[in-house]
Amino acid sequence: MTAGERRLLIQRVAFSTLGLATALTVLPIILIVGVIAWKGMPALAPSFLFEAPRDGLRAGGIWPALVGTVYLTVGTGLIAVPVGLAAAIYLSEYARETFFTRAIRIAIINLAGIPSVVYGLFGLALFVLFLKLGTSIVAASLTLSIMTLPVIISTAEEALRAVPQSFRLVSQGMGGTKWQTIRRIVLPQALPGILTGVILGLERAAGETAPILFTGAALFLPQLPRSIFDETMALPYHLFVISTQVPGMPVKVQFGTALVLLVFVLSMNVLATFIRSYHRRRRQW
Repeated sequence: MTAGERRLLIQRVAFSTLGLATALTVLPIILIVGVIAWKGMPALAPSFLFEAPRDGLRAGGIWPALVGTVYLTVGTGLIAVPVGLAAAIYLSEYARETFFTRAIRIAIINLAGIPSVVYGLFGLALFVLFLKLGTSIVAASLTLSIMTLPVIISTAEEALRAVPQSFRLVSQGMGGTKWQTIRRIVLPQALPGILTGVILGLERAAGETAPILFTGAALFLPQLPRSIFDETMALPYHLFVISTQVPGMPVKVQFGTALVLLVFVLSMNVLATFIRSYHRRRRQW
């Protein structure tokens, strides 16, 4: 076997190994989604989506839990996105490389690895008990915001750093201030990467159970919350309850709830993909 044939063989083996690894990663995901869809589709009906639960959660629908999930996701985004983006701009554009900034980045990385139940206990101690917000939408949103901040800050900072330095130099050379350069040049160019971090953070917030279990989720509410200081039902906690705490629960209701939550999260991802693709086509590098 010649040297060229040997390199070709090694290349084919490497490509085959990578393809097998990809298949082993993708196929279980497809299988999980397929099983959830197959067992959950029989439950999907207008009454399931737009009615409140009844008969001890065994009948009725998931409307309060669905609306509560939207409330918590939107509340998390309103808090976490401005704070996370501001922190990313400071670390990328203003902060010097010192021991302090390196310590901040290490802390952000470590915060991303903390279990969600720890965030829930922290939110219970700080927002529910110390600040006396009670178990409410605002307490749960603040807790979820702290949990999602590391993802948003890290991805947004990397997206800002990826913008070529020449863009900044040209803008400032034409008389633009540093903030004008960031707002009109850097942020629009980094928007696709920033959106990725935002959606990743909000997707995690939408699917978490432990943080809202301690800070704002209710087992059952006969009506929708009227203010941000009320408790709310949420799809992740509702799914946990009907899967583990309610005897005689129809399987199709469990999988139907899981399917709605899955579609909710995937819809956010699809929307972000379209927005990201649109802005990438307009990017100038």
